[in-house]
Amino acid sequence: MATVLGSVRAFFAQSAYSIDQENPGDVVARERLLDRAMGEARFRNSSEKLRRGRVPADGLALVARDPDGYVIGTVRLWNVEAGVDASGNAVPALLLGPLAVDPEHEGKGIGSALMRAAVTEAATRGHGAVLLVGDAPYYERFGFFADKAKHLVMPGPSERDRFLALELKQGWLGGAAGVLVPSGRRFGRAGLRKAA
Repeated sequence: MATVLGSVRAFFAQSAYSIDQENPGDVVARERLLDRAMGEARFRNSSEKLRRGRVPADGLALVARDPDGYVIGTVRLWNVEAGVDASGNAVPALLLGPLAVDPEHEGKGIGSALMRAAVTEAATRGHGAVLLVGDAPYYERFGFFADKAKHLVMPGPSERDRFLALELKQGWLGGAAGVLVPSGRRFGRAGLRKAA
């Protein structure tokens, strides 16, 4: 399947960073970056309950690399069921997060580049919607709004105005209501190879 990452790499070829698929060699660097950027509190949020024991959605674990190849940013998207529709059918969607940039590289547009690449790749792969928990003023510029998630609930405490959604296919979340539940592959040896 052709993806947009080739064109993203070409665009950033002249930059101080590039966007690429995460690979197994990035795991330790990604975890250290998340520790620096978010601390231990990241393990207690409601989004973590949906990610725990799962691997990211196919092709939707991205990293930003500096010119030497070091990981300086990360974003992952996860398969979830966004409640059910009016007929009682589960509504497949993606949950974005965590998005993080190494504190030493903040303010260079890396987070925005990761967001754009992730959303574009999700749309290219045929997904219908992306949800996240985050600051509305930051994520609204990428098309995420609270009203798209108004009938959905995170599986744990979260601030209602920080629960946002972007429809990649118009009307995808129109009739969706209920609690988000994980639906992606479970973590395991085969899953680990595919996640990268």
